[in-house]
Amino acid sequence: MSTEFHSVDELRAAIGTHLGYSDWLEITQERVNQFADATGDHQWIHVDPERARQGPFGTTIAHGYLTLSITNRWLGSMLRVPAAKLGVNYGANKVRFPAPVPVGSRIRMGVEIIAVDDVAGGGQVTTRNTVELEGSDKPACVVEAISRFLF
Repeated sequence: MSTEFHSVDELRAAIGTHLGYSDWLEITQERVNQFADATGDHQWIHVDPERARQGPFGTTIAHGYLTLSITNRWLGSMLRVPAAKLGVNYGANKVRFPAPVPVGSRIRMGVEIIAVDDVAGGGQVTTRNTVELEGSDKPACVVEAISRFLF
């Protein structure tokens, strides 16, 4: 699902709007291992399936920051601002990881625009991005992400 906005005013008018959900994505051991290699975080709960079977989650789990990073994969396609000359990640207000993401599970993200502020040359948009874990009552990740769009 994709929603296009052409101005800061259009973004502001959408405060409180839920933009829908991404497609489901399976979290593979290969993806987790690649993230471990990229970050140097090779903790056994992420990369050692045999040891992880005996651990607290019964299997390997994705890094919380891998789950957070994947939100960027979806946000740019769900909230599009084609009239902007430039869009950048500006930061996050709050990030939480309420539930672990077991390898082999599927996640998707829902997006809601929660604030829009004027900045020099454009607008700053805060979204609440909620990563759902298929079959779980708890989300895997909730982040208030801040993006800036310059026109």
